[in-house]
Amino acid sequence: MSIKLIINADDFGVSSTVNQAVVKAHDEGILTSCSLMVGGDACDEAVALAKARPRLSVGLHLTLVCGKSVLPPTEIPHLVDGQRQFASNPVVAGVRYFFDPRCRAELRREIRAQFERFLATGLPCSHVDGHLHFHLHPAVFPVVAACAAAFGIRFVRLPRERLWRNLAIRRQGWPVKVGHRLVFGWLSALAIRHLRRHHLRAVDEVHGLYETGRFTEDYWLALLDRLSAAPQEVYCHPEVASPMLPAHNAQGPDELAALLSPQVKARLRQRHIQPVTYADLS
Repeated sequence: MSIKLIINADDFGVSSTVNQAVVKAHDEGILTSCSLMVGGDACDEAVALAKARPRLSVGLHLTLVCGKSVLPPTEIPHLVDGQRQFASNPVVAGVRYFFDPRCRAELRREIRAQFERFLATGLPCSHVDGHLHFHLHPAVFPVVAACAAAFGIRFVRLPRERLWRNLAIRRQGWPVKVGHRLVFGWLSALAIRHLRRHHLRAVDEVHGLYETGRFTEDYWLALLDRLSAAPQEVYCHPEVASPMLPAHNAQGPDELAALLSPQVKARLRQRHIQPVTYADLS
């Protein structure tokens, strides 16, 4: 029996270097899916590239921190600056979003606007996730779940990942990983009741929380040997190297190389792992 694995790239639309990496990883590698930042500077380019590749599944990468809004600053003045930039400090933003009622009201408008902006592209939306997983914020997730249900989107990412499996491969940074396990495990548990209320789904395990920006070939090969049978997702952040443009992810070229790796492709075949999309699970 084959193992179904969604292989997703986040941050599609943030820059041309990320867009080119996504389509290269799809055209020549193992990438099946991506998540679109509808407020990104290269969003229009990303949409055009995706429309030329009907087998590339696209979801919404909801962005509420470290990125740009779709609504103008005059409509959400407590969330963004004059250039539509959200706060760059996730901790400070998270506290403000929870305690400031003005932020919460503006979040509801911006979240719906990002769903509507995605719908306006004409692309089918396969799933919803969030930049830095901010879609799981307690002030955000109820709105996300309601919008997903209203727009007919069935899957939402919950970054549930077994820490022991990661540490068996890489022990580096284990204190930070333990912190991530506690925080995102708790937030995912809170989110489940909203998924059930709106009849939404999430895959059992998502890989990437502990190795964000470091999904290199050696990690891929070790992980593929340890996957369980349930449908799962890997998310990564590929990028092409450019001497002219600043890197969005310093190790993006290494992550792209892993998605193109003949060794990784061979291991997928040997382990009977089938690259799929969220739509295939429907």
